[in-house]
Amino acid sequence: AYQHKVLFWGILGAVVLRGVMIAIGAYLIAQLDWIFYVFGAFLLLTAVRILRGGDETIDPESSRILRWSKRILPIVERYDGERFTTRDENGKFAFTLLFLALIMVEISDVVFAVDSIPAVFGVTDDPFLVMTSNIFAILGLRALFFVVAGAMREYTYLNIAVAAVLVFVGIKMMLFEVAHIPAGWSLLVILVVLGTGIGLSIVQKPTVDASGDSASADPNGRTIEPRADDVE
Repeated sequence: AYQHKVLFWGILGAVVLRGVMIAIGAYLIAQLDWIFYVFGAFLLLTAVRILRGGDETIDPESSRILRWSKRILPIVERYDGERFTTRDENGKFAFTLLFLALIMVEISDVVFAVDSIPAVFGVTDDPFLVMTSNIFAILGLRALFFVVAGAMREYTYLNIAVAAVLVFVGIKMMLFEVAHIPAGWSLLVILVVLGTGIGLSIVQKPTVDASGDSASADPNGRTIEPRADDVE
């Protein structure tokens, strides 16, 4: 019920955090030429992790960030409407579980920024373009969050396409002294790869098993069973 508020403040925080990270990245690139090799290798590692990831069930209670937050912050184990702060049983100031959700959103964005910011620097080294593209991406995610959240399960090939993009950008960054690929060609490759992944996901037809239930297989060979709301 309070996702809109968490996303609003989460995106404001994400803009600030990404601005700091972009400034650091631009400084490192200006001072250290070899940092491109580090960024490129990191993107290749991320691509491998995406391809090997598979389905993963996330247990919030096992999060180190969440446990660390509970240790250092006064947090009550309840919500108080849409408020981030409240009073505990003793009348003292405390944060609600909704604030914990906001922390996890911010940390998640930092994790994604570690991948995405080097990838943008692989296309252009202009800090202004890197910052504005990140801001537009974040604002677009705010508008499309609920659409993407409901549609992502349909794009079974998108993870492979994203991994392919990271491999391309990572190699491009590591070969910056050998060959220069213009930004226009880089963007064209990215659009074609992502478009192909989405297109294949759309045209993939579900199979029907012997019981008459529809199921489809993802690119890794696992069977995706239909959910109850899908059947409805």
